[in-house]
Amino acid sequence: MTPPYNVLFLCTGNSARSIISEALCNDLGGAAWRGYSAGSFPSGQPHPDALLHLQTKGHATDGYSSKSWDVFSAEGAPKMDIVITVCSNAANEVCPIFPGDHIKLHWPAPDPAHVEPLSVRQQAFADVYDVFHARISALQTMDMSTATREDMQAIANTFPA
Repeated sequence: MTPPYNVLFLCTGNSARSIISEALCNDLGGAAWRGYSAGSFPSGQPHPDALLHLQTKGHATDGYSSKSWDVFSAEGAPKMDIVITVCSNAANEVCPIFPGDHIKLHWPAPDPAHVEPLSVRQQAFADVYDVFHARISALQTMDMSTATREDMQAIANTFPA
């Protein structure tokens, strides 16, 4: 792999965790990292609380959308170096599997999108943001010329959800 590193964050609905991860990857990684997100059954729009939390943390949210992973298998789509599923096994979600030649990682976290009441949901979004901020920061500080898939996967254990 050589920079820029293309990272696709996958989830079923592509409305919360994957959108947050895409924004973090882009904003923390500079020119060396490009984050993308998609879903196997996209919700059609980012969750408003995901966008609000990103904005409160200083991230621009223009241009983020909930989209199908088909976008990334179409002709002319960027080639992914790393694909990270973010679905939580504890919630019995079925994580999508993205075909192709790339490093596959699974960094699960609970879905904050349907948590109630509002105050608890806002904390759930804050928790997801913090977890993925730590994970993505750790990934982006690795020496990618020597990092292994196992090294990258271990980040999820170092920063559990």
